[in-house]
Amino acid sequence: MLVDLTTPRLALRRFRPADAAALHAYLSRREAVEFEPYGTMTPAECERLAADRAEDERFVAVCLRTGALIGNLYVAPEGPPHWRTWTVGYVMHPDHWGRGYAIEAVAKVVDELFGRHDAHRVVARCDPRNTRSWRLLERLGMRREAHLLAAASFAEDADGRPIWHDVFQYALLAGEARLRGPGQAAFRT
Repeated sequence: MLVDLTTPRLALRRFRPADAAALHAYLSRREAVEFEPYGTMTPAECERLAADRAEDERFVAVCLRTGALIGNLYVAPEGPPHWRTWTVGYVMHPDHWGRGYAIEAVAKVVDELFGRHDAHRVVARCDPRNTRSWRLLERLGMRREAHLLAAASFAEDADGRPIWHDVFQYALLAGEARLRGPGQAAFRT
């Protein structure tokens, strides 16, 4: 799928079981997982997760060109194959926020999906409170298509009832991507 891709500053590759410690370095940080469907993780959980992700091609390790793992992408087909629709997501190490790594990695993957994988549409979703995330999607040239009210729940209250939150849905069509040209999303402000 999407392996062994490079950008000027990054290498995108499959996960390896040996990535457990680096995975824990960011998934143990509350601010990194605040809007994810899971909480902070222990070293043992990250060992299992790294092994699982090494077998799951939907997860892409985002590394500096030096080899240091600084985040991950989630890239998966959505809907029936003839829809040619993909969903993308990302989690980055907070120590590397604000440096453009996430947009560089996601832009590379989006370009690959529209190019080599003949995608018709790429979608992404985020919690509206996650301003950094939806701003990144807009800088990529994605359009906000929906503000879904009380559409997701990652936690329960004391009585076991879901705690609902809203969801923004973004998308980019192949024709829109062609208009902006390959790689341009990484430099959009």
